[in-house]
Amino acid sequence: MILQQAQETAVQQRDGSKPEGSKLDTSPLYMQIARKLTDDVRAGRYQVDQALPSERTLSEQLNISRVTARKAIDQLVEQGLVVRKRGSGNYIAPRIEQPLSNLSSFSEQLQQRGYRPGSRWLRREIVIAGADEQMSLALSPNTRVARLERLRLADDVAMAYEVSVLPATVVPDPAAVGDSLYQYLESIGKPPVRALQHIRAMNAPADLARQLDVPEGHAVLFITRIAYLANGEAVELTHSYCRSDHYDFVAEMRRG
Repeated sequence: MILQQAQETAVQQRDGSKPEGSKLDTSPLYMQIARKLTDDVRAGRYQVDQALPSERTLSEQLNISRVTARKAIDQLVEQGLVVRKRGSGNYIAPRIEQPLSNLSSFSEQLQQRGYRPGSRWLRREIVIAGADEQMSLALSPNTRVARLERLRLADDVAMAYEVSVLPATVVPDPAAVGDSLYQYLESIGKPPVRALQHIRAMNAPADLARQLDVPEGHAVLFITRIAYLANGEAVELTHSYCRSDHYDFVAEMRRG
């Protein structure tokens, strides 16, 4: 369907024809094709990890240059709808829809949606808690904490940069934490039962943009979460910087 629609777009621009009652789109051809591709991706006509037609296929079937086809796909990559896999092709990027009413881990969210969760560890260490960490976790000065810094991956695509801080009494050996922090906490009998979460938008500075493989200034969601044990003790402080093109947060509200 997408190739048929895009082909009609290409033909209309070349010969100046247009459907009755519509206006001729005078924007560059690659932008028109990119919009058609985007519409189909957002409408769910392509599934996560499904390959898009290659630049060569698009150029041959639409009778356009490979440069035009490449620029059209570039638009989808910039929007975060498509990821390029070197030597393999262009694929629909994963997207996470997270209900705000449920306390669940990143790994659990992905597994529920059929993605393969993973982590790329950047740092795992025991350090002295900073002032904001002491306040958030109700810790005394000079308390030691485990600081876990990593990229969160979905099917090998970087979705978020995350820094988690927990008392060293809870995580004495940071290297013991695997892909799922909450699974580790479950295994030691300290699972969080509730959390407070704050979300705001920000533009990615250069270092963060490089970690997430997005342009500098790209919009990200900055999420701060403090999780608590059943006895009310704060057990986890996590700062997450999530790619806004991969994350949707959903809240169900009722009246009365």
